[in-house]
Amino acid sequence: MNLFHFIRRVMLVSCLLFAAADGYTRSAAGESYTPRSGQQGKDVVWVPTTHELVDTMLDMAKVTSSDYLIDLGSGDGRTVIAAAKRGATALGIEYNPDLVELSRHAAAEEGVTANARFENADIFEYDFSKASVLTLFLLSSLNLKLRPIILDMKPGTRIVSNTFDMDKWKPDQTIRLTESTTSHDTAHLWIVPAKVNGLWAFDDSQIHFTQEFQKITGTLTGRGKEMRLAGKLDGDKIYFNAGGTKYAGVVNGDTISGTHDGGGSWTITRLENGD
Repeated sequence: MNLFHFIRRVMLVSCLLFAAADGYTRSAAGESYTPRSGQQGKDVVWVPTTHELVDTMLDMAKVTSSDYLIDLGSGDGRTVIAAAKRGATALGIEYNPDLVELSRHAAAEEGVTANARFENADIFEYDFSKASVLTLFLLSSLNLKLRPIILDMKPGTRIVSNTFDMDKWKPDQTIRLTESTTSHDTAHLWIVPAKVNGLWAFDDSQIHFTQEFQKITGTLTGRGKEMRLAGKLDGDKIYFNAGGTKYAGVVNGDTISGTHDGGGSWTITRLENGD
């Protein structure tokens, strides 16, 4: 063996040993790393959500084995692991690689690695559109930055936030833990509403919906009459009252079908998008 080949082999062995040592260090970090409440992160400081509030958030979202939950800023992984224990497929997105390793180690200890995954990524660059449940513990300003993206998610997607709100988009439900010993003791739930803003054809009449998140107002016009309407959206479900008649239906893209309290059925189709 000439000197050149000998040096190449030594360098290759050294690289392999370094890679192995680095892998061991990262693995060990999952076992020995201890995060500190209040430590600085990319966008927010890290503060762990209490296990009681985690359970409350998952209960509010009615998480089951059919759900795909994504936790934005997953920290030490406790929300993802709790969701996985309920049978859900769960993914944590976390910017701090040490917390990612810690979470993976915790998931392995809890025996939920088949359902719980963690990725080292930036939540503002990650596509979380396929989630059926989205959990957050961010600042209100960050929630507001994410809000347009969230509102484009599939109607019926459940969004649950620890403490921080969505400004003018008011929660569908809020629960505060009365016996909590932390200031972060409140969970907010939103259901992503279908988009109905605009003009719709209704037999020989027309309906104009004005939508503000899950709330709707508008008019039903036809046969020389105009009636005011008001109601709400619950995911892809719509409820409104017009002229003393209560309507309930399901939004399916550019069609809404349902029944009214007189016993009849109705279907309307979109004429113009009001966005």
